[in-house]
Amino acid sequence: MEVQIRMWNKDLPTLISPWIPILLGLHMHFSWATTCPEECRCDRTFVYCNERSLTSVPLGLGEGYKTLYLHNNQINNAGFPLEMHNVASVETVYLYGNQLDEFPVNLPKNVRVLHLQENNIQTVSRAALAQLLRLEELYLDDNSISTVGVEEGAFREAISLKTLFLTKNHLSSVPIGLPEELRELRLDENRIAFIAEDAFENVTGLELLLLDGNLLVDEGITPGALQTLVNLKTLSLARNSLTVPPPNLPSEFLVKLNLQDNQMNEIPLTAFHGLHRLERLDISNNQLQSLTQGVFDGLHGLRQLTVRNNLWLCDCDIKWVILWLKSLPATLNVRGFMCQKPERVRGMVIRELTLELIQCPNSTATVPQPTLLSSSTAESATQTAFTPAHSRPTPNPPRLTVPPPTISKDGEQRTNGPVGPMQESLRVSFVVLNGSCIQVSWVTTFTVTAYKVTWVKLGHSLITGPMQESLVQGEREGITLTNLEPKSTYRICVDPLDAFNNYHPGDDTICSEVTTKSASFHSGDNATGPEQATQQDPSSPFLLAGLIGGAVLVVLVVLLSIFCWHMHKKGRSESSKWKYSRGRRKDDYCEAGTKKDNSILEMTETSFQIVSLNNEQLLKGDFRIQPIYTPNGGVGFTDSQRRNNSTAYCKNSVPESDTCHK
Repeated sequence: MEVQIRMWNKDLPTLISPWIPILLGLHMHFSWATTCPEECRCDRTFVYCNERSLTSVPLGLGEGYKTLYLHNNQINNAGFPLEMHNVASVETVYLYGNQLDEFPVNLPKNVRVLHLQENNIQTVSRAALAQLLRLEELYLDDNSISTVGVEEGAFREAISLKTLFLTKNHLSSVPIGLPEELRELRLDENRIAFIAEDAFENVTGLELLLLDGNLLVDEGITPGALQTLVNLKTLSLARNSLTVPPPNLPSEFLVKLNLQDNQMNEIPLTAFHGLHRLERLDISNNQLQSLTQGVFDGLHGLRQLTVRNNLWLCDCDIKWVILWLKSLPATLNVRGFMCQKPERVRGMVIRELTLELIQCPNSTATVPQPTLLSSSTAESATQTAFTPAHSRPTPNPPRLTVPPPTISKDGEQRTNGPVGPMQESLRVSFVVLNGSCIQVSWVTTFTVTAYKVTWVKLGHSLITGPMQESLVQGEREGITLTNLEPKSTYRICVDPLDAFNNYHPGDDTICSEVTTKSASFHSGDNATGPEQATQQDPSSPFLLAGLIGGAVLVVLVVLLSIFCWHMHKKGRSESSKWKYSRGRRKDDYCEAGTKKDNSILEMTETSFQIVSLNNEQLLKGDFRIQPIYTPNGGVGFTDSQRRNNSTAYCKNSVPESDTCHK
């Protein structure tokens, strides 16, 4: 006996050791389950208490959970128990969409990410943020925080804060006392009108600053306010009221600068001085008409420049922009340079302008007297002549221009073409074939590698599409422009290219304005080509489709009417028949006898009749039908023989003394 006890004592640790991890796991599982609040649902490290109409934070939250969802409830500032501050495991809290009017206290002490958007928070105290020493991301968007509602130095109490969102609040200035570790600050959609000199003092690590949609003017930004942000990479000042870029921009690491949707009418030559690492610049939607030459020279790292929706004036001052755009490398993407004035070049891309289209008041170029071209055909044609620079005998030939079109007596459109030197080497004609096609053809006496043909629609407003272009091989003598709009004026230019596919704007370009014809023609009009003779009314396919669709709709309506009439007639005929049907439901009829009976009682809706099954004459005698309802709802039947050969059914549960009466 003693030996057995010693053996059990020796093997006891070996037997218990495999069960220790299992027991610990069960203990932790049940302990966590018991610490989940009753109003919430817990899953691993997540506690879901959102959208439950809670007015306070539920009690009973234990350790082990990292993310707490409390958004879209009705929690107010009085609903934060003191015990919540002692929960050390929670790192992320979602409290947006509640009824908070102050920055809450008693939040978990180790929280790192806090979402408080879409509340009605008006004040932020130092004491509340002093409890959150590990807070890194704070989202206070869409609240009612004002400048006087933020206690001075309140955000500085959150010593670990790196991201601060204050979008859509009521701030009139930058909060005083920002944390030194701050990396991202969003102050857009506020009422900020003034940025003091020391607004960003000691915030040297800031990398992103958004000030969009405020009330900033030129005088509202002090000269040294932004200069201290030496590590700033992104600066956005869109949707303000600036007339010039702010001075002393941080130049060391700035990569992205947004100045769109302001009221800038000029950019000083030194506005972007020192921004060697700037990659993206947006100055669109301003009041700019011209740019000072060399304003972009220092931007060596620029990759994208957006200038659209400005009032670009394409006069003599825009020449340097044309040459600068043509010399840019492929790595730089420029968008939005389009002429707004004068009217004759409105809507044209500045890069595609030729120097002959630019009006310079002090120009010394001579313009020869234009002559009206004659035409022996009925076509509406435009012809111009030109001698390229590489085939001219004189070093300084006169500049040729294309005069505006005139209307001849017969109503056809013609254009006065320029006359070059003594011997013309290139002649271009523009023939309107119909409402959507223009034939461009040329004749040369010298060798041309290729031709570049560009065309754009002109009008009182901006063009609906970009300028189109096409390259034509040198051996071809023309091109047909298709898919044009009827009764529209197009400016068409032909550029002869040299052996290196280069062309010289203003020297080798022939341009003219041509108007297409109407889309439909009367039978009495003279045709100008085979295309016009076979042209059909563009509305005829739509008319044919409409007729076919209408016919199909009528046929469908007729068929549907016939079907409804047939079903209605069939239903009426069937309701008038009273015949025994094996397909009826059992509750639609009741038999009045056994299988030996000669009749069956069929009850349908509110009436019934007795129909013979074997076509024999019904037995004589009077029948009385008396329903008998049983107290227990039995379903069995017994035969109760009566005289006069009549039979009725009785329920099994009815006492034998209760007989069926005849």
